[in-house]
Amino acid sequence: MTPSSDVAVLLTTIDEESAAKALANDLVERGLAACVNLVPGIHSVYRWEGRVETAAEFLLVIKTTVEGARRIESYFEDGHPYDVPELIVLDPSSVGNSYGQWVVESVGV
Repeated sequence: MTPSSDVAVLLTTIDEESAAKALANDLVERGLAACVNLVPGIHSVYRWEGRVETAAEFLLVIKTTVEGARRIESYFEDGHPYDVPELIVLDPSSVGNSYGQWVVESVGV
């Protein structure tokens, strides 16, 4: 498997900036992610417990490996502040070789 084919991008959301920064730092420090981008100012509309809700949130774009994605899913069971954390795993069809290599080397998996 080439480094590029081992890269995964995960999406999650969090409602507080401090929690978003803490989660991003923890993922990188633990070697679960090579990089996490925090995107402020998103407005989410979703169904929760039978009602339509809205919330201001931060989108976290997490760059990791396929195995790192599995480990992050386990980590989210206790390490994410939401009862049902969003975890969407994207499998990029193409990643630059040098960037893919950096991601693989940065993630302790």
